Amino acid sequence: MGSPESGMRVVSLLPSATEILFALGAGDDVVGVTFECDHPPQARTRRVVSTSALPEGLPPAEIDALVSARMAAGEDLYHLDEGALRDLDADLVVTQDLCAVCAVDVSVVDDALAYLGSRADVLTLDPQDLGQVLNSVTLLGRAVGCEAAAVRLLAGLRTRLDAVATAVRDRPPVPTMVLEWTDPPFAPGHWVPEMVTTAGGTPVIGTAGKRSERIIWQEVAASAPEVVVCAPCGFDLAGSVPLAEAVVTSGRLPPGLPVWAVDANASFARPGPRLVDGVEALAAILHPDAGVPLDTRLARRIA
Repeated sequence: MGSPESGMRVVSLLPSATEILFALGAGDDVVGVTFECDHPPQARTRRVVSTSALPEGLPPAEIDALVSARMAAGEDLYHLDEGALRDLDADLVVTQDLCAVCAVDVSVVDDALAYLGSRADVLTLDPQDLGQVLNSVTLLGRAVGCEAAAVRLLAGLRTRLDAVATAVRDRPPVPTMVLEWTDPPFAPGHWVPEMVTTAGGTPVIGTAGKRSERIIWQEVAASAPEVVVCAPCGFDLAGSVPLAEAVVTSGRLPPGLPVWAVDANASFARPGPRLVDGVEALAAILHPDAGVPLDTRLARRIA
C-alpha cells in the first residue's frame, strides 16, 4: 500500500532508505532506485538511476585494492544517470553523506540536480549508530507524509530489540569479533558494535559510532574473541559463506574458534529495519539457549 495522499515522486539512492520507504507504505511513491535496491522485491521494478563503477565478480582483495585506488585518485565509485534523474522529475531525492564506498555522495547529487535545473528536495541520511538508524525512519516518515506509519514501525522494531535484551540480560557477554571485510580484515564500526552489545556480546575490536577500521589478523587473534562473525559488506549469505570458509582454511584464526557467516547485505551493512533481524541472529549465535530463534536464511556456522 502506498501513500497516495502525498503524491510525491521519490528517488532513493540508498538501499536502506528504499526499504524504509516501502515499510512505511510509501513504496508507490518511489520512482527511482539504485542497482542495489533489491528489498522488498517490488523495488526491483523501479527505474535504476545509480550503478556501480566497479567490475562484477572480483574477490575481496581485488575489490579493496580497486576501491582504495579509485578513492585515492578522487574517482567516483558510482555512476549517477542524470538522464534518468531528469526523466523521473523527482520531488525528493534521498541520499547519504556517510560512506563514499556505500552509495552516491550528496555532493554528486547536488551537482546533478543543479545541472538539470531540478528543484527536488534532497534528504541526506547520515546515521552513525543504532539510535540514528532508527531516527532515519522518523525523518523519512516526515518527509513523505507517513508520520503515523513511522511511529508504528519504530514501536515494532523497539519491541523486538527489547525482547532480545531481556532474553540475554542475565547471560555473560560473549567476546565477539565481527569482520566487516575479510581480505584484508576490517573491524566493525557505526551501528554494528551496538548490535553485538544488544545481542549479549562484547565487541573485542570496533567502536560504535566510528568508521570501520582496517586491521591485521594478528590483532584479531590477540583480541581473544570467542566467536567470529563474517559479515562482509555487500555480500548476502551465499556470498559470505565461501569468504568465511576461506578465513577458516587460511589458518589465521586460533583452532577451534566458532566462525559464522551472515547475510551482511540484508541485516548488518544497510542501516534500515532489517538490522533488528541481525541483532536477533547475533543473539541466537551468541546465546543459543536464550530462546531467540535463529533464522537460517541469515546465518550459517562454518566452523
